Amino acid sequence: MGKTALLFAGQGAQAVGMGKDLAAAFPTAKALFDRANTTLGYDLAAICFDGPEAELTKTEHAQPGIYLVSWVALTLLRERVPGLEFQATAGLSLGEFTALAAAGVMSFEDGLRVVRQRGRFMQEACEVTQGGMAAIIGLDEEPTREVCAATGVTLANLNCPGQIVISGASDRIPAAIEAAKAKGAKRAIPLPVAGAYHSPLMASAQPKLAAELVRLTLAPAVVPVIANVTGQPHGATETIAPLLVEQVTSSVRWEASMRYLLAQGFTRFIELGPGTALAGFLRRINKSVPVLNVADAASLEATVAALA
Repeated sequence: MGKTALLFAGQGAQAVGMGKDLAAAFPTAKALFDRANTTLGYDLAAICFDGPEAELTKTEHAQPGIYLVSWVALTLLRERVPGLEFQATAGLSLGEFTALAAAGVMSFEDGLRVVRQRGRFMQEACEVTQGGMAAIIGLDEEPTREVCAATGVTLANLNCPGQIVISGASDRIPAAIEAAKAKGAKRAIPLPVAGAYHSPLMASAQPKLAAELVRLTLAPAVVPVIANVTGQPHGATETIAPLLVEQVTSSVRWEASMRYLLAQGFTRFIELGPGTALAGFLRRINKSVPVLNVADAASLEATVAALA
C-alpha cells in the first residue's frame, strides 16, 4: 500500500472568495471560520470571503487566511473520509505551520495566532526595507546561484525544475533578471510582492517570531513533517521553533522536500488550501504521481470520490 502526504499552500495562493462556498455548505467549516474570528479578534472570514483584494493581499491577513482555509479543507476531508490516513505532511513557507498543526505539533488556535503575528512581523520588515522578488523560469539551480552571487540577491524558493524564485533589494532585481536571461532563462519576471521574502531583508522579523514561538507548547509530531530549510523531516521537538525562525530568511527547499518524500515511497499527495500551485510543482518533479486537492466544495467532492 502506498503512502499519502498532505501538502499545505503558501502565501500567494490567496484569492478573494476562498473558503466561502465551504462555509456556506458545511456547518463544520462555518464553525471554524467563526472560531478563527473569535481567536484573532477581527473578521478574517469576511476578508477571505469578500476582500477587498488589497486587504486580503496584506501579509498579516493573507497568511492567517490561507492557514485557516487550509485547515478547513483538512477538517472537512477528515469529516467526509473518516478513515483518512496520512504518513507525512509538508507546507510551503507559511504552509509549514499548517503542516505542523496537522501533525499535532501545535493546536489550530496556536498556529493561527502565530501565523497572524508572523505575517505582521514580515509586513513590518517589508515596510523598513526596499525589497522585491522575481521568478526565474527555465534555468537550473547552479546558474541561478551564479546570478544571485553576481548581483547580490538570494535564492528564495527552489520550487521545481525550471522554476526558482529570487529575492533581494528592489534595486538589484532588474540586474538579476537581465543576468538570468543572459544565462539562458526562458523567462524572468518581477513578482507583485510587498518585499523580499526568504532573504536577509526579513531578518528583523526573526527575533519577534522567536519570542512568539517560545510561548507555544509544541508536542512531538505524530507523522514526519518536512522542514522547508532542510528538505528533510523535522527532528526533536526543541529544534522545530529554531528552524521556523531560520525559514524566514532561508531558501524554501520545496523540490528537495518533494524528492525526499518520493524517495521514501510516497505515491499519493493531497494539496489542502486555496489554489493548486503545489500540484503543479509536483507534476514538474514527477509527472506520474497523483495529486488530489481540496480548495472548494467541488474539489472536496472530487477528492472524496477518488479516495472512496
